[in-house]
Amino acid sequence: MSTSLKFVHSINVPASQVYRAFTNSTAFREWLCDTASIDPKPGGRFYVAWNSGYYAGGEYVKLQQDKEVVFIWAGRDDPEPTRVTVTITALDNGATTLSLEQVGLDNSPTWSKAKDEISRGWNEGLANLISVLENGPDLRIVNRPMMGVMFTDFNKKRAEELGIPVSEGLRLESTVEGLGAHQAGLQKNDVIVSMDGKPATDFNTLVHLLQGYKAGDTVELGIYRGAEKKRIPMPLSSRPLPQIPKTAAEFGDMLQKLYAETDKELSDALRDASDEEAGHKPGPEDWSAKETLAHLLHGERDNHAWLNDMVFSQERVSDGFGDNLPARITATVEVYRTKDAILEELFRNEQETVHTVANLSANFVANKASFWRVAFILLQAPIHIREHIEQIKQAIASARK
Repeated sequence: MSTSLKFVHSINVPASQVYRAFTNSTAFREWLCDTASIDPKPGGRFYVAWNSGYYAGGEYVKLQQDKEVVFIWAGRDDPEPTRVTVTITALDNGATTLSLEQVGLDNSPTWSKAKDEISRGWNEGLANLISVLENGPDLRIVNRPMMGVMFTDFNKKRAEELGIPVSEGLRLESTVEGLGAHQAGLQKNDVIVSMDGKPATDFNTLVHLLQGYKAGDTVELGIYRGAEKKRIPMPLSSRPLPQIPKTAAEFGDMLQKLYAETDKELSDALRDASDEEAGHKPGPEDWSAKETLAHLLHGERDNHAWLNDMVFSQERVSDGFGDNLPARITATVEVYRTKDAILEELFRNEQETVHTVANLSANFVANKASFWRVAFILLQAPIHIREHIEQIKQAIASARK
């Protein structure tokens, strides 16, 4: 016998924002899934996916601006496709009533597990939708504990160099003092391959696994340190959250202050180094100080492109988080030549980032989900810079031995 799942919520935002949440790829990623690719028109594609490996595809059946969205849902391992109807009702007080009904399920044993998972998914997702639309915070990020690690590239060639018998995993570049990974004694070039016995061979699977834990929990990591496989207990830490600004101008001021602090540290680390020392590579696969600066410069340039995507709700979906292209690093060092020239260009690009966020439109700031996400990510950018400052110091020190 066919049955359905139905969820009704009141959300204190205009109906247009709720409609966007079901008709825009970036918006879907902000509250429901990890990947989304959609074409919101009758007959247009509908595809959402999670780092857990679950996905659902289908097509849009009906759309009525700010009032109704209907799409087919064919989830991985679901016995058969179902139909989702989202009804959006604007209220006189400016709030919106959202009704989501999924029909085509039944009470047979073949549907039992899928039905429970779908119900849990909508309950968690819709709670997050209310959070991101009304206030901004993505509960998946806010509630996820952290390890306190910085990862770097890992592949078959790197595995052979380090004597590690696997070519899939997460290689540590460094740990954050005081957080779980540092407390557990993890070291540079350790390669994480599992968490509590479950494979964790790339960043996405690791993030998915972490969502099942809370700060204060202890997990057992499976790692390779060279050819030796170890099991190391590691406590999980709470996630420090930056203060999210209320206006674009405040955002710019906050980011300016953070950059000023890290820029001074960068300048101090490089002040007494010659260009020859700044170009020294500690090892064949290690970055020189100049190459590390080039990497930071590329990060700022990439921030500009991503900001543009976010403002126009046209965020590009990538396969993973991208790698550091050696040819790009080399090109920047060859073109700018001196450490001072690369540093100056980095500072200019940081200022472009500052002025971009300070001039964000009121409409974008009012989109609390996207504004919160942009602020959360960019206000942590100086942390990334600070992590590389130690790397720069070590590279310069190695040139002086």
